[in-house]
Amino acid sequence: MALSATAVLLALALCATAHPHPHHGSAVHHQHHAVKPWMNIRDTPEDRAKKLVAEMTTEEKLSLLHGYPGEYVGNVPGIDRLNVPTQKFNDGPQGFRDNARPGSSTSWPSGLTVAASFDLNVMLAWGTAMGKEFYDKGANVQLGPGLCIARVPKNGRNFEYLSGEDPHLGYHLVQPVIKGIQSQGVIANAKHYVNNNQETDRNSVSENVDERTENEIYYQPFAGAVDAGVGSVMCSYNKINDTYSCENPVTLGALKNQMGYKGWVMSDWGATHSVSIVQGLDQEMPGGTYFGKPLEAAVQNGSISMAKVDDSVVRIMAQYFAVGLFDKPNTNKITNNVTSAEHRSLCADLSANSTVLLQNKDNILPFSHGKTKKFALIGLAKDPITHGGGSGQVVPANVADPLSVLRSRLGLTGDQPCQGEVCVYFSDGSNTQEAAQMAKMAEVAVVFVGTTSHEGADRTSLNVDNNGDALVAAVAAAQADTVVVVATPGAILTPWRANVKGIVTNFMPGQEVGTAIWRILFGDANPSGKLPITFPNTDNEQGFTQNQWPGVNKEADYSEKMLFGYRWYDAHKVVPAFPFGHGLSYTTFEYSSITASASSVSVTVKNTGSVAGAEVPQLYISFPASAGEPPQVLRGFSKVMLAPGQATTVTFPLTSRDLSIWDISTHSWAAVKGSFTAAVGSSSRDLRQHASFTV
Repeated sequence: MALSATAVLLALALCATAHPHPHHGSAVHHQHHAVKPWMNIRDTPEDRAKKLVAEMTTEEKLSLLHGYPGEYVGNVPGIDRLNVPTQKFNDGPQGFRDNARPGSSTSWPSGLTVAASFDLNVMLAWGTAMGKEFYDKGANVQLGPGLCIARVPKNGRNFEYLSGEDPHLGYHLVQPVIKGIQSQGVIANAKHYVNNNQETDRNSVSENVDERTENEIYYQPFAGAVDAGVGSVMCSYNKINDTYSCENPVTLGALKNQMGYKGWVMSDWGATHSVSIVQGLDQEMPGGTYFGKPLEAAVQNGSISMAKVDDSVVRIMAQYFAVGLFDKPNTNKITNNVTSAEHRSLCADLSANSTVLLQNKDNILPFSHGKTKKFALIGLAKDPITHGGGSGQVVPANVADPLSVLRSRLGLTGDQPCQGEVCVYFSDGSNTQEAAQMAKMAEVAVVFVGTTSHEGADRTSLNVDNNGDALVAAVAAAQADTVVVVATPGAILTPWRANVKGIVTNFMPGQEVGTAIWRILFGDANPSGKLPITFPNTDNEQGFTQNQWPGVNKEADYSEKMLFGYRWYDAHKVVPAFPFGHGLSYTTFEYSSITASASSVSVTVKNTGSVAGAEVPQLYISFPASAGEPPQVLRGFSKVMLAPGQATTVTFPLTSRDLSIWDISTHSWAAVKGSFTAAVGSSSRDLRQHASFTV
């Protein structure tokens, strides 16, 4: 399913009515040009910021470099005499977290969830809608999106991160999100820079990464954010190669110099360990332990130059000019209820577009309208998992649970399971025997299982919760026509997959979970999601040692280098339960006519089935062996919607960077010469067309 036309139009309309750096101001603004030269809207944001900072006192400059108490998650008072607005930061990466007023904002699908759409339009709509809600709550910095690579399958925050396990995926998916958020007059925040790939010992562990792997894998999503013009970046709690992230001159230097980042770096909350402005940190949050009096003293005694302070303040102010905060002040209040019917509808669209059909034996799905009349809903159908915990959690006003949505859809009223021939039986699964008996009474059983995770801890296993594996096995033994819907914050084990006909995952689907999942199961929407991570056969299938995760003596060694996720499975010739990029459709697609060169790869994709559907052709490149790359790496993807019988040519452009490796001797990208292979298909393990080319 491609994102609905309504959702796309909503995103475009929001962008069109947004609050970016304007090119035509009001008469009021022009009146102040003589006394406030930074209000000249014809200047660039950076030039305006420099003019403003030139008017600031030292005290005023320093006041902008650390946080203060306030009603938002992060607060920095403005400067009234210069009309500098108060900085108002708020969680989180998938919606406005307002625990004081739960339900006053939309609980959107998570970052990993929307990543499963492999769809830039979905990412734009998600970012734009979140940005609008932050703006309408009076915030001017959204503490998101999260970009870290899913190195550790059990990482408790994988659900927040939109990169999945691939740097190319993250590099491209983040860009429309940044643009969408910032189109609404809200500064996006790319986090957590960098290698925040585990929650175990996150405040003290050193993530020890070699230079090539860091550049080719972990920096790439952040480079995508920089290329999209992200206004702020958050440095992480962990150390990198024994130096804390927020005082690490290597990683912060790579961000500001190598990637050309022009915005500012703020610390994660409590992640500052020194007066590290020279190393590259611009702002301490949420207080001023180091960037308060100690920074002031260092400036006064000359150990830190005013030029360095000015650089940090200009970086912050330039981003405020860039999104229009000086030119169109935001007067909204945090108490506003900013969710809406329109956003709930979009929430369902986003979730449906991100749902992955993993298995569909005997074409059990979609269910037939009017033909299937007796359903057994078992497990989490009444109390579904919708989100993860921590700063990424948004409590919804209400949840469209699958049980209620199905009953309404089938016209059932009251408390009885049946009306006429139509029945919806329900068991919460706590009694496995009862659930199995109920499954026998129905024509089909749909078992809702899952698990969640949260900030501050890694997952203890990759299994579903509440004895869910045994529940699925018991139901499947009683009912041959069983479909399983899995909610998960990341990788999940499916030991019962051979015994059920259908498997669908909706990751962390947000508050409209029921609306979205029945659209998929009844075929109102044709599934088009793809796995942004690998689903393994067993726990720790990649064989991480304790030295790799969670580390020994607070040292976690990335000795696997680039070989994790699908790259490990390819290198070791292991067939996963469900591979990276996998996702089925209710129609079929044929690939043909590949052509490849150093500048592009093209392939024809045709819908050979009987219903319209969207496919995501994926391009994988194999480098010459001498390059030392993984067996294949993702270098392109594109979602295309095709009517039955329709064909289209998909072209993946290739840049010199796509065919380069990081050279540790020159500390730069180096083009690789030799014979390359391009493979295009429906997943990393379903490659239909191959071609070679030489560079």
